[in-house]
Amino acid sequence: MIIKIEKEREILREGGKRLAKVLETVAKSVRAGVSVKELDEIAHKMIINGGDKPAFLNYQPDGAKFPYPASLCVSINDEVVHGIPTEDRILKNGDIVSLDCGLQHKGIFTDHAITLIVGGRGKKEDMELLEVTRQALQAGIDAAIAGNTTGDIGFAVESVIKPYGFGIVRILAGHGLGYNVHEEPFVPNCGRAGEGVALKEGLVIAIEPMINLGSGAVTLGGDGYTYKTRDGLKSAHFEHTVIVGKGSAEVVTKS
Repeated sequence: MIIKIEKEREILREGGKRLAKVLETVAKSVRAGVSVKELDEIAHKMIINGGDKPAFLNYQPDGAKFPYPASLCVSINDEVVHGIPTEDRILKNGDIVSLDCGLQHKGIFTDHAITLIVGGRGKKEDMELLEVTRQALQAGIDAAIAGNTTGDIGFAVESVIKPYGFGIVRILAGHGLGYNVHEEPFVPNCGRAGEGVALKEGLVIAIEPMINLGSGAVTLGGDGYTYKTRDGLKSAHFEHTVIVGKGSAEVVTKS
């Protein structure tokens, strides 16, 4: 784990602000009839024009057979994360769409994801899923303070989700980041309070609940990147990059 000093935190804040603007702009283009490739092109152009680098484009995680081919991950309905945007994927009203993006600003990475419904409104259960996942992310952020542990974050996220009976994706989780897209520690969305890695002031982590309408079981698609719900039910995903603080976490990926 690498603790970031104030100079690095300033870079993170600027990068986070830029990334939040990218996703905010992409979200405004989400509507029925739009190809998800168009959304990727918007994100890519904004990042490059801002003088930054897309974090995901050509990134090849351990186990992947080829580098990720886009700047934006777009996951639809039963796709949990890492959906590859292609021209033949056309959005329609009622779709749940997760937009996940990262950028590198002055050598330091930030990561951010939001989920929305095409057309603004969907089924009651879909809207509840999004709201609960958003609340779970906030609970995780509230727990990201020095002296707590990664288990405290997971416990906080899980405590919000449990009463609703939604499935928590347990094999995927948040992570540290900074000079790499993924760093230590592993930041789970479930767990026991007090267990896991101790959080220290200045630690930078991405907290990202991935919550399903059905079970938390997922399967990896044939493209080698897209995770889908095993039961075919819908999923939601929200993510912020935060800096662990003494009394509260600082969210750097907010508009």
